[in-house]
Amino acid sequence: MRPRFADPRLTEQRNPASVALDTATPLELVHLLNREDRRVADAVAEAAEPIARTIARVEAAFRAGKRLLYVGAGTSGRLGVLDAAECPPTFDSPPEQVVGIIAGGAAALVRSVEGAEDDEAAGASAMDAHGVGAGDVVLGIAASGSTPYVHAALARARALGAATALLAMSDPPAAAAAAVDECIVVRTGPEVVTGSTRMKAGTATKLVLNAITTGAMVRVGKTWGNLMVDVQAWNAKLVDRGTRILMETCGLEREAAAALLARAGGRVKLAIVMQHRGTDADGARALLAEHGGRLRPVVGDPPGVTPTEPA
Repeated sequence: MRPRFADPRLTEQRNPASVALDTATPLELVHLLNREDRRVADAVAEAAEPIARTIARVEAAFRAGKRLLYVGAGTSGRLGVLDAAECPPTFDSPPEQVVGIIAGGAAALVRSVEGAEDDEAAGASAMDAHGVGAGDVVLGIAASGSTPYVHAALARARALGAATALLAMSDPPAAAAAAVDECIVVRTGPEVVTGSTRMKAGTATKLVLNAITTGAMVRVGKTWGNLMVDVQAWNAKLVDRGTRILMETCGLEREAAAALLARAGGRVKLAIVMQHRGTDADGARALLAEHGGRLRPVVGDPPGVTPTEPA
């Protein structure tokens, strides 16, 4: 029987595996943390269907020129902002397409803002401030499932006509779960340090957000096979990656691939079309526009991959 003082939220319960945590050696700590972390991927897999449905909603929003907005507090909010910030350099997506909103504003990214997660008025007003409307998808992230800022933001987003989803690591209140279009619950269980949702809950959040944005971006044509082709090469690392992609997919030597990338303004996808279809940048843009930005209909399948021999 659960003690009468026990919190019903999984993320707030004590983990039997770590009751002697403060007596552990460094190696014992590593093994304990690793055992618990290995549970996270399986928990995410169990939520595959609602995650997939959320990907489909976000894909539809992107195709309609709408947005995905994350809203969260503390670790949940920071991870939403992180995922949003990483989409433009990865997929050459407009910065306004995926937006991260954190309770307490920018200051909360680097330090705790006391009381921010309980400010329902701020959660609701954030939706108005960001112009949320029909066609947008607002995904609330609340590890405990009960963050007032997040639930208020979702309620306001619904009132403004947006689709809504909730990502939680513990079952949210029934009314809150019923009020959103999609509820993703990843039951990662009690944390090694009780209530520290920066741990397993944070890891699960990162995995789910990765899946949602990567899945939606892939669905709208941001990759060719598994190649990151819809990216603008604007730093040395990306120029090198883009050059290597062109060498592999176009059969070019490095110098020729680098020159092609330069003629394409650093845009790998454009360069591939220019080479395969024998056209200039404008012609390549027109071909891509005709096919919704997807490479396969324009140039065919990407080259296969030779399996790497085990070391």
